[in-house]
Amino acid sequence: MTIYPISALRAVALRTQNLHRAIVSEPKPKPEALYRVIAQIGCVQIDTLHMVRRSHYLVPWSRIGTYDPKDFESLIFGPERRLFEGWEHAATIIPLEEYRYQIPRQRNLRESPTTGHNRWLNELVQKDSVPQVLERIRIEGAQKVSNFESNGHKGGSWWNWRPAKVALEYLYGYGELMIADRVKFQRVYDLTERVLPKWVDTCEPSVEERDRFWVERGAKALGICLPRHAGDYTWMKVTKSLPMVEALVKDGTLLEIEGKLADGKTTELLIHRENLPLLEQAADGTLKAERTTFLSPFDNLFWAARRDEMFWGFHQALECYLPAPKRVYGYFCLPILHKDRLVGRFDPKLERKTGTLILRALYLEPGVKAGEELVKDVACAMRDFMKFHEAKELVIEHSEPAIFAKYLLKAI
Repeated sequence: MTIYPISALRAVALRTQNLHRAIVSEPKPKPEALYRVIAQIGCVQIDTLHMVRRSHYLVPWSRIGTYDPKDFESLIFGPERRLFEGWEHAATIIPLEEYRYQIPRQRNLRESPTTGHNRWLNELVQKDSVPQVLERIRIEGAQKVSNFESNGHKGGSWWNWRPAKVALEYLYGYGELMIADRVKFQRVYDLTERVLPKWVDTCEPSVEERDRFWVERGAKALGICLPRHAGDYTWMKVTKSLPMVEALVKDGTLLEIEGKLADGKTTELLIHRENLPLLEQAADGTLKAERTTFLSPFDNLFWAARRDEMFWGFHQALECYLPAPKRVYGYFCLPILHKDRLVGRFDPKLERKTGTLILRALYLEPGVKAGEELVKDVACAMRDFMKFHEAKELVIEHSEPAIFAKYLLKAI
């Protein structure tokens, strides 16, 4: 059996995530280009953190550069919507063509109200509030949580939601409501029948069909992975995903290959048969990773557990949930992708009033030199990152090595 080098594994993994093309000067991407990115990687995770733009805006930027965020919002909430908010890897933005794969989960919430997350939500909900909330939306139209009286209830984390919020999430989980819009990031809920376009397929798949689709999706989007990784992409439990992976290997949908990892060890991996031509191109050098960009800590590239270490010898650390004294790199560090390597990271904060992008810390990985090509490519990506954030000034507070900040500021 051919043993594929780490360079080939990385090239395929970056190609299937649309992270391989070099940055070129092109007109601002149109909504169709944005949609193609989401459709290729399957979905993007929604997150509340906004030291810079929120993660679901950063993920497309990493792949196509500066675009108009209003175009992205129009794809989710506009009259010609093609995306929706649902649940796969986590709370995510998903192509509407895949809405039908949400239906088994909605059915499970209705029919198994005492298991897992369902039990928690059902214990919280005040049953009399559900029909009241639903009827108000039916009569008055789409509503935010803040449109409902709190009756003295103080909001808090999700275990301390006000009754109306619980009712809205209950109805959303069951499929009675969808997210029709966001106003200052607050969800706006409306009846599914008023939000879901008529063209959307609502034929319910079996759970097995849904799981097969999700496992195949994970394998395709990851490019090359371990058997358990295909389920990681949609947060399927290993006990559910591995039997499906085994069935897909048996019928030839997933193929077994051998590859050399970042630590030099050889291991057995999986590739979807549709991606096999990419692997052959990567092995003969015709497919190369040429992009330099920055990645959200929630980027899809990191959804397969520990693959960052296996393929890149890089540990992606999300430290925002740690107490400050325990952080090594910073609150919201963005990894730096340079061609086929993850070479560093930085902890940004955008001062929106002054248009200043502050890098509170900037790091290169051990052994990575601040060479001319790296500095030039990172500077090019940083200029576009600043453009995307409408930042006019860059300040670097700390850099390791210190010379990297000096070279980078000079190049910018």
